[in-house]
Amino acid sequence: MPELTDRQTKILKAIIEEYIETASPVGSENLERKYELGVSPATVRNEMLKLTEAGFLKQPHTSAGRTPTKEAFRFYISHLMEEKKLSVADEVAAREKVWDCRFSFDKLMHEATKALAQRTKTLAVAATSEGNVYHAGYANILAMPEFYDIDITRTILGMLDETKSMLALFNRAFGEEPMHFLFGDELGLELLEPCGLVFTHFEAGPKKSGSIGVIGPNRIPYSTVIPTVRYFGQLIEELARNL
Repeated sequence: MPELTDRQTKILKAIIEEYIETASPVGSENLERKYELGVSPATVRNEMLKLTEAGFLKQPHTSAGRTPTKEAFRFYISHLMEEKKLSVADEVAAREKVWDCRFSFDKLMHEATKALAQRTKTLAVAATSEGNVYHAGYANILAMPEFYDIDITRTILGMLDETKSMLALFNRAFGEEPMHFLFGDELGLELLEPCGLVFTHFEAGPKKSGSIGVIGPNRIPYSTVIPTVRYFGQLIEELARNL
């Protein structure tokens, strides 16, 4: 990807955060007015055109505004996002949700997935090396505009019933980084272009490993979702290590 100027970086950050908040294509005039970019709407439009040509933005056919691409979201997560760490109270609350299940790995995974869905208000999913798949929070996605499309929702919910599909999905991203991201067609189907998956792998002993994360729109609030998913992965590792 090409390098961005400071102004382009500032504009891109504003576009992504506005899109995360509104789920609507972002226009230059509203952007300049709301985020006090210090330049005219015409200048913002010119920079948005350059960002589009660079692969960071795209323009829906029915709108004059722009939406971020998966390259933009990756850039945002790596360079622009200000991660909001979980408070001690949040960590304690998450631990309390799963503490009583620490003596059973299966119950722990069920409760951790349910608690993750509740905290992130998304669809939480998990899979283990034993071939078990867990999911919770189906109702959460129905409140998101991206899932008003019944074909998208049907496809996502259908994937949950296909154990092999879910296991394969988590195996698409590996590496040294603790957090992994799949956007749009990286989920395996062009229909899922508006969707994204954030997950982490965990190792909880020689025979207990897997992944846990959330599925939602590609505009989920990464600054809070990422630390939450990371913490639940760490919590599973800690509580299941001695099972």
